[in-house]
Amino acid sequence: MTLTRRQTLGLFAAAGTGLALTARPAFAREPDVFQKQGIAINGTDAVAYFTDAKPVAGSASHTVDWNGATWQFASAENAATFGANPEAYAPLFGGYCAFAASRGYLAPTIPEAWTVYENRLYLNANLRARELWLQDVPGNIAKGKANWPGILG
Repeated sequence: MTLTRRQTLGLFAAAGTGLALTARPAFAREPDVFQKQGIAINGTDAVAYFTDAKPVAGSASHTVDWNGATWQFASAENAATFGANPEAYAPLFGGYCAFAASRGYLAPTIPEAWTVYENRLYLNANLRARELWLQDVPGNIAKGKANWPGILG
């Protein structure tokens, strides 16, 4: 029996559905905050996105431990500002890629791909993801919130 390409793809699609119904291994839940070796958002000063309108490297000399990660800041003043109200400065979606969250998955971020929208910080995996994010920020936020925190695992 010879199958057409469409029939073959249909078989693969049906097999995928069946595989999804089988038992899957349990994986550890991802941390609430995107971090590398315990340092949140690549060591970038979250407050500086608001005060300097750009990413600024934080320092191990100025840190705040919050939400399971160590946050670094460029100054003691920024660390104190964050420490007084971390929810106001921490990026939504835990510093994971906001565009990826809107699509239902997690991705790491880079400091240069950022947006402050309605006084909230959003980070993206790369500049292309940021471009896609900016096409519909309110819609992407709504989708991301609907997916969060279920995508953490």
